[in-house]
Amino acid sequence: MEAQATATVKEALAALYHHSDDAVRTAADRWLQQFQHTLDAWQVADSLLHDESSNLETLIFCSQTLRSKVQSDFEELPSEAFRRLQDSLYELLKKFSKGPPKVRTQICIAMAALAVHVPVEDWGGGGIVNWLSDEMKSQPEFIPSFLELLIVLPQESSSHKIAARPERRRQFENDLSSSAEVALSLLTACLGIDQLKEQVLEGFSSWLRFCHGISASTLATHPLVYTALSSLNSEQFLEAAVNVTSELIHFTVSREASGITEQFPLIQLLIPYVMGLKEQLKDSSRDEDDVKAIARLLADMGDSYVELIATGSDDAMQIVNALLEVTSHPEFDISSMTFNFWHHLTLNLTDRGSHASYGSEASIEAERNRRLQIFHHPFEILVFLVSSQVEYPELYHTFSEEDQRDFRHTRYAVSDVLVDATDVLGGDPTLKILFTRLIQSCGNCAGQNQKWQPVEAALFCIQAVAKSVSVDEKEILPQVMSLLPTFPHQEQLLQTVCSLIGEFSKWIDAAPSELPILPPLVDILNKGMRTSEDTAAAASVAFKYICEDCRRKFSGSLDGLFQIYQIAVSGVGGYKVSSEDSLHLVEALSVVITALPPDHANRALELICQPVINPLQEIIQQGETVLQQVPVRQLTVHIDRLSCIFRNVKLPEIVAEAVNRYWPILKSIFDHRAWDTRTMESLCRSCKFAVRTCGRFMGVTIGAILTEIQTLYQQHNQSCFLYLSSEVIKIFGPDPACAGYLASLIQVLFGHTVQLLRVIQDFTARPDIADDCFLLSSRCIRYCPDLFVPTEMFPRLVDCAMAGITIQHREACKSILNFLSDVFDLAKSPEGEKYRELIKTIILQRGATLARIMIASLTGALPSGRLEEVSYVLVSLSRAFGGNMLNWARECITLIPPQALTDSERSRFLNIISDASSGSSLASLTDRFAEISDVCRRNKTVEDIVQSALRPHDSTFTVAPAPQPL
Repeated sequence: MEAQATATVKEALAALYHHSDDAVRTAADRWLQQFQHTLDAWQVADSLLHDESSNLETLIFCSQTLRSKVQSDFEELPSEAFRRLQDSLYELLKKFSKGPPKVRTQICIAMAALAVHVPVEDWGGGGIVNWLSDEMKSQPEFIPSFLELLIVLPQESSSHKIAARPERRRQFENDLSSSAEVALSLLTACLGIDQLKEQVLEGFSSWLRFCHGISASTLATHPLVYTALSSLNSEQFLEAAVNVTSELIHFTVSREASGITEQFPLIQLLIPYVMGLKEQLKDSSRDEDDVKAIARLLADMGDSYVELIATGSDDAMQIVNALLEVTSHPEFDISSMTFNFWHHLTLNLTDRGSHASYGSEASIEAERNRRLQIFHHPFEILVFLVSSQVEYPELYHTFSEEDQRDFRHTRYAVSDVLVDATDVLGGDPTLKILFTRLIQSCGNCAGQNQKWQPVEAALFCIQAVAKSVSVDEKEILPQVMSLLPTFPHQEQLLQTVCSLIGEFSKWIDAAPSELPILPPLVDILNKGMRTSEDTAAAASVAFKYICEDCRRKFSGSLDGLFQIYQIAVSGVGGYKVSSEDSLHLVEALSVVITALPPDHANRALELICQPVINPLQEIIQQGETVLQQVPVRQLTVHIDRLSCIFRNVKLPEIVAEAVNRYWPILKSIFDHRAWDTRTMESLCRSCKFAVRTCGRFMGVTIGAILTEIQTLYQQHNQSCFLYLSSEVIKIFGPDPACAGYLASLIQVLFGHTVQLLRVIQDFTARPDIADDCFLLSSRCIRYCPDLFVPTEMFPRLVDCAMAGITIQHREACKSILNFLSDVFDLAKSPEGEKYRELIKTIILQRGATLARIMIASLTGALPSGRLEEVSYVLVSLSRAFGGNMLNWARECITLIPPQALTDSERSRFLNIISDASSGSSLASLTDRFAEISDVCRRNKTVEDIVQSALRPHDSTFTVAPAPQPL
């Protein structure tokens, strides 16, 4: 059997790497991946690795297979197989000591994974590190292999590819910490071999995470530290030395229990060495990767020691100056490495909590002001430096889409830095610095061959800090606004000008009436809407902000606003506003209408609706056939604008009149396009906003809408009808006057839904219906429990939820789980006292199966990303049904075989359930549930065992897909 499998593996590898037919190669790859999951893979991979005739392709595949098996499937082996596996890996480690490197690395990872699985006492020799020490001393010719294994050990300790129980993983990490001094002594011994120096530094970097027991003063005099720091000036070892130094910096700030003062011996050693690299940033002869490594180290030092730097000492300011040098680097990839530092420094300087140790409020404020004053000048320099990094390149138009996206991200990052600077300097002083750059740019671009890029960059920075500038700023912004009409209408420049106008809308509203600011700015926005789609998008958003904040200034200019609106939504007249961006203009006019007197508002609302309603009416008047065949977009573009109007005109009575007036048109679309999901979603969204805005002013119209959707839902199964109903329940649910038609709504919608969703396959096929159905169910519990909980529909919804819990669709699953937790919480709450016995009866009848499904969900039937929601349902169920839940859990957990879950792990799980019922915090319970979940998901074999044991015979549900093998 083994010989046949070995031959088949060789044939498959030959086909994979050498066959000319793609289909044959694909089939071979698929077979090899499946083979890796078999028991035979252990013996075949091991045998071929020991076979001297195996070629490189075979060795690489078999080493990867053996590594994967040890990581994921170690529990497949009988306990007596461990020693043979350990011996075999040891022989392979020595065999491949001189290569191939890829094979040797896989063997090292396999041995490290084996050490994670196996306790120290079973490994022998005092654990793997002490064992390595003995081997390195007795067989020095194999030191390269042993050293690589020593390097890999700490790196693999946190690998989630290793299917170890969390408790065993923690013990292994403790073992590594206990062995750290031995590991460092081995690394030190290897320093004598010149060709291993880089690997030694890599190993030291890996092991520092486990050096908790070694003091900073001891490390400060350690030969490995000296080697690393002295190697910072070596081109050959710079990268490795930077990695070690970075880990040393992290080491000094990760030991909070011992206090920062105890780390000073090491900190005081590190900083001068790192600062000594500053001059190399300017060395044009240095390789770019070296400069990046140095910049990264300086930024890492600044970010790690930000609290010390924030004190503003002379030494701290030297570090700040060095970081300004990094920020000034012309390469954004390098300069941006400091951005996190500037952000964290800003938080430290401005957060009063950072100065709490100074005692009284007066002392805290005095210290805060002292520090802000010290850092004022560096932040002024920072603003000047980063504002030069957003200028459009000359050849921007030739950039690929990806490069253009990267440039936009650069500008966003600089915007964030500028906003941070305003927290330290203040918005108005920052504006003054940026205005200086704008004036310089205007001066430099005077004449015929003027460049627009510097002006645009300065304006971009000014609009980035707009929200930090005071609305009563009188010195700079009037000058800025007066300059805007003078700039050329180059596309990117015009786009930024339009954005700037929108960002300063609140300042424009507060500007003195004697300053004729608004008319020329509206002219600019008009030009923006005519120039290109990008400028039109910026102008539309700006127009919305202007109308929101300056609505009262437009009360006498409605004719002009309506003209702009008519041109934009009609698509004629030269505007280049897309249908999506036109919604900003609809919203702009809607908020202006809200500020009008009622009689004017009524007429204005009619005017804004006409360009939306008229095209719909024309389509309807052409007959039923045309309405059914017209492209979706010709309907939804107008319905979406109507939604925007209903959402933003905050005049309930007036909007309600409009909804009633236009209902016949909307009803025609409901009746003849109910099969069309996109149109129905758009129409239901419009009705939702009408309900939200108008509330009880909807009158008879709401009844007509509900009658319509009840009928159409049963015919066409559109989930958006459920979504619209959720909004209706939220608004009208608490109103006793609405109880009659809401009860009918609930009965009809839920009655039809439970017929659609019977088994998990139905949920998978209709996730939107599942999502919206249980969102509606939760709304009923919250807003009108009397109309829902006492009805025969309630237990049917609980049954339906149980059938669909394990749906893989994220939103649908969350809605179902939230519904169940709402049910349990209602039973426990004072408000739900009158339903308590009813809910208790319903859940007790289903509790054993429900608990089983939920425990299956926790342990693999649902993705681990649902852990929080699953945990909350289990906690809610435990708190509402304490002793019963404990019994149900005990019955479920005993079904899981011992190879998947030990007796102590079962007890631990039952303790979590018990603690949940007694009121332990949700956060701690979720963490403990997560550990049990990890145990049951540690590899595919265990997960399959657990799910097979827990799957109820009377309920079919899917299992979360396992990760693909590497």
